[in-house]
Amino acid sequence: MKWYADAPVRRTRQAVADLIALAWVWFWVEVALGARDAVLTLRAPGDGLTRAGNGLRDTFSDAAAKARDVPLVGGKLGEALDKGRDAGGTLVDAGHTQVEAVETTAMWLAVALIAIPVAFLLVTWLPLRLRYAKKAGVAQRLRDTGRIDLLALQGLTTLSPRELAKFPTDPATAWRQDDREVVEALATRYLRARGVRGR
Repeated sequence: MKWYADAPVRRTRQAVADLIALAWVWFWVEVALGARDAVLTLRAPGDGLTRAGNGLRDTFSDAAAKARDVPLVGGKLGEALDKGRDAGGTLVDAGHTQVEAVETTAMWLAVALIAIPVAFLLVTWLPLRLRYAKKAGVAQRLRDTGRIDLLALQGLTTLSPRELAKFPTDPATAWRQDDREVVEALATRYLRARGVRGR
């Protein structure tokens, strides 16, 4: 495959298009990371719930442990305070759930913001570049192996009628009669159309 044309102007256009494609990907990665960071700031309430729940659970656990040392009512008092400890655990679980939801949303938002623009690029820019690279690579191989007649035939079948009309005589007839000047000209124009330098 041949990724870039030999002609400077066309090669420059191709290089600029490739740089724009890379900039497009970079831009959307930056947007995705910024969006992810913005969404992750929404986890603050969940972190607050988790901290509050941990504090509540620890406080009630300590109180329940000390209450069990109280004579006669210690057991019942400890059981009542254990319910407060359980409430703290519920707050911790709620905080974790909220944080996980925010993190999952942030991750999938970032993935979508990268995947959709990159997919658009893959179905628009990449097929054009691959098609050019394959066709130019084949044309260059034909040129390098000296298959001028085949290149001329390709020129006859793919050049525009306006290009073919520029020949002083019918290029198809000249090709059939093995007019070397016309065959060379057809091959050269076909190569030029593919972005490949002639022989």
